[in-house]
Amino acid sequence: MSNRHKYFDERQFSILELIKGMQAQRATEGAASCVSDLKAALRIAIKNSSMSRHQIAGEMSHLAGVTITKEQIDSWTRESDDGGRHIPAEYLPAFCKTTQSTEPLAVLCRTAGAFVLPGPEALRSEIQRLDEEEKRVRQQKKQRLMFLGEITKER
Repeated sequence: MSNRHKYFDERQFSILELIKGMQAQRATEGAASCVSDLKAALRIAIKNSSMSRHQIAGEMSHLAGVTITKEQIDSWTRESDDGGRHIPAEYLPAFCKTTQSTEPLAVLCRTAGAFVLPGPEALRSEIQRLDEEEKRVRQQKKQRLMFLGEITKER
């Protein structure tokens, strides 16, 4: 990972590249299948975590309020397990918080055509959207003022 930003990875695609790829991708059979990518993201998150699988299971259990075992985590990440066990969606937030990786969620979101942004980045995006909305409203106001000036001159 780059030292510039905790969440930035130069090896990842830019959002522009991802959006272009999504638009170019046709809705073909299996296009929404992401099991292997999800399992790979889980494995990478575990590998990059400073915690063991036992510790991850313990912390996930605490966060999710249910017992999660190392063996379950092993079954969710097993590469050779084609049609086998998958991590339940309701456990993903606990997994991501525990491993400090949002990539498993990002895999699911990208498959659905959405993106995951860390808190500060999401806030920057919201600020940008508000700036654009403010600019649009100012332009509309300007158009109305110009029109008002025209119709008051005609009287």
